[in-house]
Amino acid sequence: MPSYVLAIDQGTTGTTALLVDQSLRVRARVNREFPQHFPKLGWVEHDLRDIWDSVLETTRAALRQARAEAGQIAAIGITNQRETVALWDRKTLKPAHRAIVWQDRRTADDSARLKEQLLEPLYRSRTGLLLDPYFSGTKLAWLLREVPGLRGRAAAGDLCFGTIDSFLVAKLSRGAAHLTDVSNASRTLLFDIHKLSWDPELLEPLEIPAAVLPQVVGNSEEVARTRGVPGLPDGIPIAGMAGDQQAALFGQGCFEAGQSKCTYGTGAFLLLNIGAQPAVSERRLLTTVAWRIGGETTYALEGSVFIAGAAVQWLRDGLKVVKRAADIEALAKTVKDSGGVTFVPALTGLGAPQWRPAARGLISGIERGTTAGHLARAALEGIALSIHDLAKAMAEDSGKPIAALRVDGGASANDLLMQIQADLLEVPVERPAVIESTGLGAAFLAGLAIGMWRKEDLRRAQRPAKRFHARMGEDLRVRLLTRWHAAVERA
Repeated sequence: MPSYVLAIDQGTTGTTALLVDQSLRVRARVNREFPQHFPKLGWVEHDLRDIWDSVLETTRAALRQARAEAGQIAAIGITNQRETVALWDRKTLKPAHRAIVWQDRRTADDSARLKEQLLEPLYRSRTGLLLDPYFSGTKLAWLLREVPGLRGRAAAGDLCFGTIDSFLVAKLSRGAAHLTDVSNASRTLLFDIHKLSWDPELLEPLEIPAAVLPQVVGNSEEVARTRGVPGLPDGIPIAGMAGDQQAALFGQGCFEAGQSKCTYGTGAFLLLNIGAQPAVSERRLLTTVAWRIGGETTYALEGSVFIAGAAVQWLRDGLKVVKRAADIEALAKTVKDSGGVTFVPALTGLGAPQWRPAARGLISGIERGTTAGHLARAALEGIALSIHDLAKAMAEDSGKPIAALRVDGGASANDLLMQIQADLLEVPVERPAVIESTGLGAAFLAGLAIGMWRKEDLRRAQRPAKRFHARMGEDLRVRLLTRWHAAVERA
């Protein structure tokens, strides 16, 4: 009877469950969306109960799809939307509040105050991050300050804080484990990436009690076992954990310094493996823990675009330009270019390298002859242009140009977007046959921990299935970039 690794990929707009067999083939893939909550302008929340229900539903559906029994699951790997803050009761596991999502901007003023107190150099040097509402620390501080009763319960040890991985492990183990992995911890503003530990000097300005923090573990090791999970037997090891972008870097086989990948999901995230030393970026990119396996830590440089696939969702849901997100490519192909239209997808502020939380989306260059096709193409260009700026900053930081870019995530299935990306970067863009690199990375980490696979097996698992090569003329490329940078300044 074959054995499987169950990968739970808990993302921003939905949860995906993968079943990966011993030959590294994906035998089942099921995705379910769950509700998004927007209580105020700039606020984004999730109900942790909806997230847990989506995990149970996708797991059951994946087993049905593969015609497998739950007892065939040899290990579980978890990957998750990072920076999103979960807070729950240690005994009952009931949420203390809705999760505050990484896209949420409510703590922009808090971040600004910390900068005014000249604390950014401290946080930057120890965490590799910038003071921005993107990260977990100010979100947790807001909850403890603004929601009556939470601070006292947290200080008494009655509440558990974590990113979504922490919450899922708690639910899967029926509260036996309160932990997170180093990659997720490195996204909180509370974790020293050099010492690999929570830092009291980083907790103090945010007034966060240490009692609320999880234990920090590695990325490929057994950390807990299932207990009391509907539809699953007790005792399945939870053996792989990583934040979604680090999991995708691993899933793409970027094991060596100098290798890079970009994941095109709700946002877009470009990561470059920089090896064993956490070099600090000079161009406002992030330094993050990629993974820690067998006592050895690997670091990465990262650039984050907050809105990528979410721009297409906005065109679908907000403007009703398309009925399905997948229709955007066909619509964009109805025109030969964007007709002078520029779309800056700063719908929740600008991330790297600008880091402007107050920036907002901008569409310029509209005229009487502008069509929905021009707007669709401009949206795809806006995503690719954002990645171009990250790649340029990353090359300047590392001193080496990116030789090739490995891509994954739902929007990487869009051939036109990938061609535009290759045109702008002037390097090959390589897409694997399975673009679920995030979930695959979680599965790989878990299977590696239980001895199902070796690293040599994983190197062969994700080879490029299609390459996109630059073919755009230099004049057009320069015009696009000039128009883009002018629009970004106005956003």
